[in-house]
Amino acid sequence: RLEEFLKKEVDLELSTPPEFEDRVIDFSEVEELMNSINTIPAPCAPVINPQAPNAATGTSLRVCWGLFSDDTVEWYQLCYKPVSNERRSDDQADHTLKVKETYCTITNLLPNTQYEFWVSALNASGISPPSERAVYVTAPSPPIIKTKKIRSCENAALVCWESRDINPVDSYMVEL
Repeated sequence: RLEEFLKKEVDLELSTPPEFEDRVIDFSEVEELMNSINTIPAPCAPVINPQAPNAATGTSLRVCWGLFSDDTVEWYQLCYKPVSNERRSDDQADHTLKVKETYCTITNLLPNTQYEFWVSALNASGISPPSERAVYVTAPSPPIIKTKKIRSCENAALVCWESRDINPVDSYMVEL
């Protein structure tokens, strides 16, 4: 039977040709919807404030900043590092904090030490350029009074102390 089948000429022509209709997809509604969505731009660079009086203790600093524009900001990225004479990359931060407000109190710092701060604003569209850098300094540690060296008389007193700070202190105020 196989031999007979192979001898026959087989007609492979399809009796009904397939018909393809030209389909045009209408994206006008999608395009209209995309155009109606309000996109927000990435924020502008924040402006970091100089150190305010009484904004430091021996181990903490309060840093404040603001925006000059009406940008939408979801949060801020505050970066800081101690100021040192060593050559390091200027963009390398020792610490980075995620902050919701336009201020932050940083704790666990070293007394009488300079720190460099900069801040960026972020939203769904992206991150702003960093602010200018600002240098803040923590307050010096209170000195240690050498009680064994205190001397006094009727009209005078001698009080000696030493600094606990690594960096030199500019001046001391003695109160009686």
